[in-house]
Amino acid sequence: MRAALLTGWRQPLEVTGVADPDCPAGGVVLKVLACGICRSDWHSWTGADPDVALPHIPGHEYCGVVEAVGPGVTRWHLGDRVIAPFILACGHCPDCAAGNQTICANQVLPGFTQAGAFAEYVAVPFADTNLTPLPDSMAPDLAAALGCRVTTAWQALTGRAALRPGEWLAVFGGGGVGVSALLLGRALGARVVVVDVVPEKLDHAKSLGADAVVDARAGDAALAVREITGGGADVAIEALGIPDTTVGALKSLRKLGRMVQIGMPAGDHSTMEIPMDAVYSGQLAVFGTRGMAAWRYPSLLSLIDGGHVDLTPLIARRVALSDASAELAAFDAPAPPGVAVITDFAA
Repeated sequence: MRAALLTGWRQPLEVTGVADPDCPAGGVVLKVLACGICRSDWHSWTGADPDVALPHIPGHEYCGVVEAVGPGVTRWHLGDRVIAPFILACGHCPDCAAGNQTICANQVLPGFTQAGAFAEYVAVPFADTNLTPLPDSMAPDLAAALGCRVTTAWQALTGRAALRPGEWLAVFGGGGVGVSALLLGRALGARVVVVDVVPEKLDHAKSLGADAVVDARAGDAALAVREITGGGADVAIEALGIPDTTVGALKSLRKLGRMVQIGMPAGDHSTMEIPMDAVYSGQLAVFGTRGMAAWRYPSLLSLIDGGHVDLTPLIARRVALSDASAELAAFDAPAPPGVAVITDFAA
């Protein structure tokens, strides 16, 4: 099969022929229909993710068609169109039994701990636990764009922060996760302010219905959010994983506010100084979140399929497999608005 192979940190991916993946017991092999290109893939590309060993195929935001079914699989058949979370849980451990698949000790992560979906085919273990059928109305590029961005934002807003209608949501970072949080937050009835340093991203957020935007280059972004919201946001989302936005998100909250760390603190940012005095005096709740369990997909897919939220504005670029290197390199600087999705695996 054709795949984009990472052979050196920060080096262009090598688009080459590699062996098709074996079908695991209890798992399936998917023919990849589309795969998102995410900032988490950039972390792998830079060498910041300790789980990644070279050579490696990145890619964790995928959807596809079942091409092979391993022994023990009962729910899936050849030709099924499916999507999977980027954390593949075993389905049998105590955490999985409690519904907490994102902390499964036996988890597998395509694109990180095993070969990913920057390729024509990808192996998906634990298929009965993790796969979800795609609605017939959902295009593959949108399904792939849900990947870790939309699903992680959905989990952050509904599973961690319990965002309520009428609350103010502050989103720090206007990339894929941030735009997902904006669109989902509005669908849940919240008022949303988006903070970024890229004027094009702020304009994009405003065009998608943000109640307000803040250019963090212009001064104290947290103070600006508190002024816009009349005392502070009820919920803040950090969507970059860097100290400036993490501190800003915390300081933007009103008392008893909730902050969710979505951005992955990696490399030099794996340890941060945060204002614990603000946490203490404001009686703030701080949540970490990573991915979303497969059993939560139906509620999100129903919201989308029912026409209650339009996520198509997320997708800015539909690209070829050979374009993946340029898209990853773009994350070195403030990236342009929107998500890039690989839809052509032949070029």
